[in-house]
Amino acid sequence: MACTGYDFGKDVQNHLDAPMPWIGMYIAAASLICSLAMAADAFHGFRSNKFWLPSNYFSLNATFLTFLAVSLKLPVDLTARMWAGIDRLAKVSSLVLMSIAIGNFMPSLGSMNNKEMLMNVTALGILVLTVIVNVCIQIVQMRGFLHRRIMFVEEIVALIFMFLQLVMLVSSAIMIPTTKKYLKSKYREMLKMTSDEELMEMKKLTVDQLRAMVKKYWVMAETSCPQFVIARSATCTASGVICLLIALALAEALLRMLIVYRTFRQTASYYDSSTKWILLIHSIGVTLGIIAPALRWYTAINFRCSEEEKRISFKDELKIETYWTQMLFEWKESPLPWHIRDRKWRKLLHHTKKSILSFFVRIQILVVLGCKLVRLISVLFMSPIISCFHNVEKLKNVSCSSASRVHQDSELGLNTEPELSRYVLLLEGEVQLPHKTLQNICNQVDKVIQIGKRQQPKKLIELLKLFGDFHGVREFDSNKVPSLHIHEPPNCWSLPLVTLTSIAIALPNVSTHNASWLLSSVNEGLFFIKFIEKCLDCSRDLANIRNAANVVWVGAELYSKWQENDLKEMSLKGKKSKETLQELSNKAEKIVLEFKRDTKDFLMEDPLNWPVKVIAANSMYRICQTILLDFEDDPPLTDEGLFKRLTVMIADILAACLTNLPRVIMIKCHRNAINHGAKTVRQAALLLGESQEILQILQQHRTPSLHPDQAAYIEKWRTFREQENLFR
Repeated sequence: MACTGYDFGKDVQNHLDAPMPWIGMYIAAASLICSLAMAADAFHGFRSNKFWLPSNYFSLNATFLTFLAVSLKLPVDLTARMWAGIDRLAKVSSLVLMSIAIGNFMPSLGSMNNKEMLMNVTALGILVLTVIVNVCIQIVQMRGFLHRRIMFVEEIVALIFMFLQLVMLVSSAIMIPTTKKYLKSKYREMLKMTSDEELMEMKKLTVDQLRAMVKKYWVMAETSCPQFVIARSATCTASGVICLLIALALAEALLRMLIVYRTFRQTASYYDSSTKWILLIHSIGVTLGIIAPALRWYTAINFRCSEEEKRISFKDELKIETYWTQMLFEWKESPLPWHIRDRKWRKLLHHTKKSILSFFVRIQILVVLGCKLVRLISVLFMSPIISCFHNVEKLKNVSCSSASRVHQDSELGLNTEPELSRYVLLLEGEVQLPHKTLQNICNQVDKVIQIGKRQQPKKLIELLKLFGDFHGVREFDSNKVPSLHIHEPPNCWSLPLVTLTSIAIALPNVSTHNASWLLSSVNEGLFFIKFIEKCLDCSRDLANIRNAANVVWVGAELYSKWQENDLKEMSLKGKKSKETLQELSNKAEKIVLEFKRDTKDFLMEDPLNWPVKVIAANSMYRICQTILLDFEDDPPLTDEGLFKRLTVMIADILAACLTNLPRVIMIKCHRNAINHGAKTVRQAALLLGESQEILQILQQHRTPSLHPDQAAYIEKWRTFREQENLFR
């Protein structure tokens, strides 16, 4: 009977152990995903010449914490028998990969708000402490067999380094909120350098002046980027050193395993051969993951060893700046978050809180001091090597001809740009960025602008060459046209554009080529128009008007229809232009009058609340009637002649709206959110590249002297042009 029980238990255990190799492959797959994400960050950093390698893909979040938890299955498994060399090495490699992952996580803290950072750092801390506790339990329980435990020293070293990585990450997290406040304040001070007079002159700025302005804000945005600030901090530098040491420890373990056992095939665990795959992928992950921490370490050391920082002051290097501990001091002095009526208990709890936080302040100072000491030792060790690199680079520069140097400087914009180093945002105790780093930052702007130049809208540029003197802004809608409603909806830039284009392609005897060219040109223009409207309409009052324009344009561009009326079919009926205009006007008038008759809701009295179909119809009615009035006043035009006239009118409206591009570029640069500053400045640089030729065309014409706030709206333009026409 006992034998039967034993056989049954063994059979159950065999069934439970059967899927373990597949679980091992699942562990390997999770580790592979983390490794590829770290490699993607390294590739993206090299490609963008950001050698401090920002965390764009592998960041501290729930997704990668879950993958890492899976990859740490071996160290937390207390029941699996893993005594063979390859099994022990796979456990050590899991801990090493986790240490490398924490080092890669460090800059991503800068992209989080305080709540996200608290949640993610807490989750990482729970995971790391769980691994440490599990490994310690296993060591204590198996203390009688430690003499047979292979890779025990490497396992303990990996465990210690993983804990140190967590401590430095927490130390960085404590510093970040204070740092962000300081950077935001300094960023706002820099933004005040752009005065109201510069805003008034914004439309008159040349392309070169706009490029200089974008570079200035690019330097501010890049150097104040929280990820970059963390990457050049003492904690991140020390984390890079630990990553290098732990990677060397794994390499030593692999080499010793190869020398002692002369094979990587020995395994005795239930995970079977999957441990080999786990070890292989962990080794690859460590190799790829070490790139970012090592380069951040080298970049921070290079800053300290640059020509601008020849003298090393031990006192300054080991000084603890206030932003490292300020948040802890604020917590220490703040009142308790709970309401406790009893004064004695309140006093006791407050004293306890102050004592605990005072202890954490001392720990924080100790950690930062240790990191600064590690950085100082690294500087002293690497300074001769980096100096050799600098001297070699100097010799290369001397060998270049002065003419080529001048050409290179002009390409970089360094001989025409103002001194950009004063726009570099630094924290207390940070050294000035090396000139080469500043050059790389400026080169990034030039590359983005060049990308934009390759995307310039050729057909829109061809259309803009037809515009005259902005007369079309006033002429598309006449005050002589009777209103269909007691209230008139205001115009936005895009609504008359799409309405005029719909009319133009509906005209008879217009070649298909010309109609297609106009559609493509206006479509390219609407990309900029929508961008301008969205940026300048801060109150969002015209959102419904713009929505009406979008709906009309979808029908016109994709289906050649206006309000379910086939424009191509209208152009083929053999009618004259006047009859086509009247037909469109009648259809539009009917839609508006039906809405007026059927609507009893007082909210619809406000034209901003009208349905988009009615807003579009009202615009079509007024523009068609305006053109028909011109038929009565002037000699009748041919169909082609009317098409050309509408084309010029469209070009005038486009040109008038596009005069706002410099202001939009400036507004994009002026964003004071440091988390998104680099993104918006990049948009400004890309927009500058895409609109470079457009701006050059507009600068050849005299622009009305409207205030920038007036120039943003077509109705203000119309009022200004009408008043200007009265005084002629």
